[in-house]
Amino acid sequence: MKFNKFYISALSLFLILSSCKDNTVNAQSLGKDGSVETKAPNSPEYKPAFAGQTRIKAVKTSTPYNVEVLSKDLGKPWGIINLPDGWFLITDKRGYINVVSTDGKQISKIEGFPKVDSKGQGGMLDVALDPDFSNNRMIYFSFSEPYEKGNHTAVGKGMLSADLKNVSGVQVIFRATPTYDGDKHYGSRLAFDKDGNLFVSTGERSDKQTRVYAQRTDNYLGKILKITKDGKPAPGNPFIGKAGFKPEIYAYGIRNPQGLAIDPNGTLWDVEMGPKGGDEINLIRPGKNYGWGDVTYGIEYSGEKINNGTTQKAGTEQPVYYWDPVISPSGVTFYTGNMEEWKGNLFIGCLSGEHINRIVMKDNKVVGEERLLADQKERFRDVLNGSDGSLYAVTDSGKLYRISKK
Repeated sequence: MKFNKFYISALSLFLILSSCKDNTVNAQSLGKDGSVETKAPNSPEYKPAFAGQTRIKAVKTSTPYNVEVLSKDLGKPWGIINLPDGWFLITDKRGYINVVSTDGKQISKIEGFPKVDSKGQGGMLDVALDPDFSNNRMIYFSFSEPYEKGNHTAVGKGMLSADLKNVSGVQVIFRATPTYDGDKHYGSRLAFDKDGNLFVSTGERSDKQTRVYAQRTDNYLGKILKITKDGKPAPGNPFIGKAGFKPEIYAYGIRNPQGLAIDPNGTLWDVEMGPKGGDEINLIRPGKNYGWGDVTYGIEYSGEKINNGTTQKAGTEQPVYYWDPVISPSGVTFYTGNMEEWKGNLFIGCLSGEHINRIVMKDNKVVGEERLLADQKERFRDVLNGSDGSLYAVTDSGKLYRISKK
């Protein structure tokens, strides 16, 4: 009898432990405060400006979903969008765009793009369809354009052939000058608004000598810009006709905005990388200063404080949300697919964070955060609200993911 009792107890313990392992294999770890962040902040002395600005309570998706890797052969993807038939255009930072089938099995290269400077963080970056694509077949793309001894973020456009093999009539419609000999912080996301004008995000090129340009308004570095399809200042821009301001500027004081998206209500959001700490979600309003160079919740990589540790300053906007330590946010999208509990949520591809971040908002405030696919150990470069109702993502290792409702 003793043996049988011991055997039953051991078996029960084994089953309990096995069950716990199965139930927690995809669970996110939580901090002591109930948030998804388990690491200590780099700057614990920095306090948020309002409750819920950082380390919000964790949420967890209750709807079952599938995670599939459709392709492992994308090279060095940076941006992903859908064509009207559901196929994908996926940029490759080495200097071109690929056409990829809905199942990820067919990949073909589009020819005809201008030369890119692919050193460091540069290359072929984002891509967007003309709102009238079905009639004019125009695509818009951003890239780091080599010029003399430096480079800059540029926006081009061209007509995609019916056979999807090349672009023709390519024009560079905008250049974010000044040109600089560097290889970082191009920003470079694209988003069309309901009126057919194009938002363009630009970085401040990382180095201390260029950081000051984010606060200056006589240039295009560290900005959110709004231009027409021909690269001209969009009608109604906040600084048109104002001395000392480039008329294409929509907002300024930006660091490295690799995330730009318009929510279902038509509101523009930017998600940008901070230094050591201080990644931000910003609600972008015309004419506003978002503080970079003067205000941040991050510190220098050396550990030094930035502007004597200033986190709030009159005349600058506070982020809706920030992270410390960083998650390195890249591409973002608002979800409108067939997972009901995800509708309206902001999804963020994270690089150093190696997950897809789900942000739940109410009245433009963050009320919940979840870290998805952390078990994949991938640097997620961009995410897409797919035309089929699924969520898609591309990674720096060249993978295409589909996350769909079971």
